[in-house]
This record gives sequence, structure tokens and C-alpha cells, in this order.
Amino acid sequence: MPEYRPSTNCLHAGYRPGNGEPRNPPIVQSTTFRYATGEAMGALFDLEAAGYFYTRLQNPTSDAVAAKICSLEGGSAAMLTSSGQAANFFAVFNIAGCGDHVVASSAIYGGTYNLFAVTMKRMGVEFTFVPPDCSDAELEAAFRPNTKAVFGETLANPALAVLDIQRFAAAAHAHGVPLIVDNTFPTPIHCRPFQWGADIVTHSTTKYMDGHANAVGGAIVDAGTFDWTAHADKFPGLTTPDESYHGVTYTERFGLAGAYITKATVQLMRDFGATPAPQNAYYLNIGLETLPLRMAKHCENALAVAKLLEAHPKVAWVNYPDLESSPSHALARKYMPDGTCGVVSFGVKGGREAASRFMAALELCSIATHVADAKTCVLHPASTTHRQMTDEELRAAGVSPDLVRLSVGIEDAQDILADLEQALDRV
Repeated sequence: MPEYRPSTNCLHAGYRPGNGEPRNPPIVQSTTFRYATGEAMGALFDLEAAGYFYTRLQNPTSDAVAAKICSLEGGSAAMLTSSGQAANFFAVFNIAGCGDHVVASSAIYGGTYNLFAVTMKRMGVEFTFVPPDCSDAELEAAFRPNTKAVFGETLANPALAVLDIQRFAAAAHAHGVPLIVDNTFPTPIHCRPFQWGADIVTHSTTKYMDGHANAVGGAIVDAGTFDWTAHADKFPGLTTPDESYHGVTYTERFGLAGAYITKATVQLMRDFGATPAPQNAYYLNIGLETLPLRMAKHCENALAVAKLLEAHPKVAWVNYPDLESSPSHALARKYMPDGTCGVVSFGVKGGREAASRFMAALELCSIATHVADAKTCVLHPASTTHRQMTDEELRAAGVSPDLVRLSVGIEDAQDILADLEQALDRV
């Protein structure tokens, strides 16, 4: 097949129907798959043959959609998970276990921060958090001999800080570890982290990729370029025999292009079972088909909203990377020249109480624990998604007590602006 551009791949990548076959990937709603002999199925369990035997590990519908996302990111292999949270957990835990250490940006989604700082800490994995705008010396000081990965978000949720991917990748590679980047907000339509040195990309497909708040899901994509064997002592799970699969060594059997995702599938998905439903994968595929069109509209509307808020006397501050006033504007232009996302963060003069009155007065925009779908929604992170964090942790994540996260949808821009103006008038 020729090399197609992303907009075309959103429609055609991952699944190519044959003569008389369904044009859309079919929903294979089956837990199991039949084989004529035990030997044929045994070859699957021994990883000696490709195929399906149990949907907890792999399913044809999910694999077709994973292949599409893999193509969009420019990776070598990909997998779907049941949520973005599961994707981030698998991405890190696949190479870091008890006694290991990870460097992470402090400006990340509150749920991810809690996963790292609390839950994975209980599993024996320790994290050091650094600001995305830290100095080179601060970043270097965060590494330890047992560091196994660096993690960050392309666009932080909800702080909207832009990760300097090249700088963080260079630091990670200097210490022989990969850079993992959550690319949920810009999507591969607006940023492809592999082109800037990242090694693994994750997504909450629940957001823009699905785009309609229909299905929770996640994805992990491997660039296939990080040389695990060059740092074999750091990654024994990939470079030494796995006794749970008859001594297979993933880098030997599947090469650099397939080792990481194969291990995550046959080990972590096998044991944790964070499997997406085939129906959800089907919904995700529908969303992916219109992703480029929606991202353009999200960004167009969000910029109009950001400009209105920036000029409004009742708004204390606005952060949107496409605004020239944003501290992340230069990095946004470097990594996302065609636009960032549809999320705008701002503060209402008067603090939490004023923010609460503003949100209650909205009519078109809805208060929802969600972000990045077709309908405009709003949330106060400090009292919801980030409420488990201390004030110090909130500040480190770029989340001030008055921050309002506005996810601008694809409605008519004038209707969104009118709703914001009438709500601000009532503050």
C-alpha cells in the first residue's frame, strides 16, 4: 500500500476488506476462538504462531483499531486497553517493577499522578516528579541508577504546559531509558512524539479519538526504535527468558519492533485483564474516522474562546498554548504548528466561589467529569479530578485553586461565546 497522509489513514489504516467482505471492521463479539487441534492452539500459547484464542488477550476488532492508531503515530506495534489509566499503568509497569524508579513530569493528569505517587508506590515503584520547565540540571539530578523510564504529557491536563519532547528524550536516552509520552490532548493529528525522540506513546482514547463520550478506552504505541538490548541489564523482562512463556526472550523472538507490545499483551493483559470490549473498539474506530475534522474545529473554537476570555474584565488569567501570551506558546508552535487542542484553562476573578457561580450560570456548556469530546463541558479540577492532591502538589501540577478547565466543543462558536458571556455577567 502507498504511504497515505493522516486524514486518509484515519479512514483506511488497520483494516483492508477483501472481495465481498464488510467495509467496516466487524465486531467480533466472542470470548473464545475454535481450533481443530490442540496442537494448533498450543502453538498460540507458546507464541510460535499468530492468532486468537481468548479475547482477554487479543481480539480482531481491537487489533484492527490498534493498527490504525499505530499507523497514525508512526509506530511499529500497538495495543488497546480498557482505559487511558490502564494504558499508562501498562506502559510503565511493562518495564519498571518493585525496586525501580521513574522520572515523571509533575504537570500531568491528577489520576495519573495518583496512580504513580500512591498506587504504584505501594507496588514498590518510586517516582520523582519534575516541573516540565525545570532546568537541565534539575532534570539530570532526578535520575538514579535504577531509573527505568521518563514519563510526560505532550499537553498537560489541565495545566496545558507543553512538554519539551526533544529535551526530555535526550535526557532519557543519555541514561539508557525510554521516554513515554501521553499524547491524548493533541492526538497524532497535531503532534507525533516519535518524530521528536519519544519511544512509547499512550492515549486515553476516551477523549478526542472517540470524540463523542461513547466509550472508555486507552492505547499504547511503541516506536520500535529503542534498543532494549543495548541496556539489557535495565530491562531483563524483555531481554532475558520469560519462564511463564517457556523461556521466550521477547527481544530475540519479536525484535525491537515487537518485543515491548508483545510482552505487555501476553504478560500484563493476561494477568490484569484490562481488556477493551470489541464493541468499544468499534465505537472508537467510528470516532477516529472524523478525528482530523473535529480537531480543526475544536482548535478554531478554542482560540476564539481564549481570545474572548483574555479580553474579559472578570477573567483573572487565561492559558491556551495557541495564544501568544501563553508561557508554552513557543513550544506549542514547535511541536504543534497546526494547533494544540480544544481545552482552555482560565481563572475567574473572585477565586473558587466566583468560579462556582460562573459554572452554575452556564446553559449550553455542561458541568461534566470529562474533557475532549464534541460537546462543550467545564470542570473545576481542584475540587474534582485533582481533589486528592495537596495545595503544594496542585501548584507543582500547574493547577491553581481558581483554575477552570473548559473543554471547547464543536458547536457553533458564536453560541459558545454567548453562553460564556452571559455566565460571566452573572458572576
